Formats: sequence, structure tokens, C-alpha cells
Amino acid sequence: MGPDEDVAPPNETQALGASALRVVLDTNVLLSALIRVDSKPYQLVRAWLDGRFELVSSEAQLEELRRVSRYEQVRRYFAPADIGWLVNRIRERAFLVKRLSRIDVTDDAGDNYLLAMAAAGEAEYLATGDKSDLLALERYSGTQLVTVQQLVSMLKLR
Repeated sequence: MGPDEDVAPPNETQALGASALRVVLDTNVLLSALIRVDSKPYQLVRAWLDGRFELVSSEAQLEELRRVSRYEQVRRYFAPADIGWLVNRIRERAFLVKRLSRIDVTDDAGDNYLLAMAAAGEAEYLATGDKSDLLALERYSGTQLVTVQQLVSMLKLR
């Protein structure tokens, strides 16, 4: 996956935004997918691109992706073009939530927008690696918070 990889256009169901399952992938999951193509996060991004679920995202998440990708400790893992490629795919193919409610649920204020995004996008799942804050909640406003491995298993990915 990357800027040179060809991705099939969304099927009609995706184009209409009628995918049966809506999922939020935490920013750390999206970044991990770019770092290792043999990883579970990559499997999830690939499953989304293949139409297995509808990704829920927002401008706040796209901005976080761009911001975090500029950190020195993150930049060494992939080229800026890889982030640009991912941001463009999300913009083209994801369900983008336009307005996020302000919520204060987790101890990490930076995670609250993910919960707001999941609620506004009516996501069934939010997949994250954040064990201390997000996963501890288990559920928020109809969204089940799960590990990457749990979602990979539920989707029956290889």
C-alpha cells in the first residue's frame, strides 16, 4: 500500500455510503499500517480499501495524521508521500463526519475526538491500541471499542 499502489474504485454500495459496517480506525492504527505491510493494522486498511467495511473519519483525524507524520520519530518510517496517499484515500473513500461534538470522556483529551467521530458517524467499532484510555471504556454511544486483533478476527481476515 502506498502512493504507487493502484487501488480499485469503490463498489456501488461503497459509493452510496451504504456499507453494512462502519468502523473508526485510531490514528495510531492508520500510521502502523503504513509502517508495516505485514501487520494487523495493514490488514484492516486493506480490508477497508477492499470494501469490507466503511471507514469513518473526519478532518480532525486527517489533520492529526499530517501533524503526527511530521514528528521526527515517526518520519523515519515512511515518506511524506505515503501520508499524502493515505489522506487522499480517506478523503475519497471514507465517510467523513462534518461536525464533531465536544466531549470530555477520556483522561487523554486527544482521544475524545475519536469518540465524537464514532458517535457522529454511527460506527459499530472503534479499533485502537490505546489500552489505558479508550479500550478501558469498552463502549461509547453505541460504538464498541476493540483491539486491532479483535477486529481482524471479527472480520475473519487472514
